[in-house]
Amino acid sequence: MKPFILFFFALCCLAATCREGRQTISDDCIDERKIDPDMACIEIYEPVCGCDGKTYPNECYAKIAGLTSWKDGPCNED
Repeated sequence: MKPFILFFFALCCLAATCREGRQTISDDCIDERKIDPDMACIEIYEPVCGCDGKTYPNECYAKIAGLTSWKDGPCNED
């Protein structure tokens, strides 16, 4: 019984740590409340580099992905 309790405790700690880490990344760069996959964007290529390091076709695509910030131009993808 003891090994089962220890295993369960370790599993709970791991789950809490993973969830907490994912939330920190999201809080810094992505606002999940702003993600809108149903919104349509104009197909004009004016690339922006998102705070997540990905290049988006334009600001509209960055906004519907929930990004909180971006800069003009593509990301440096080496």
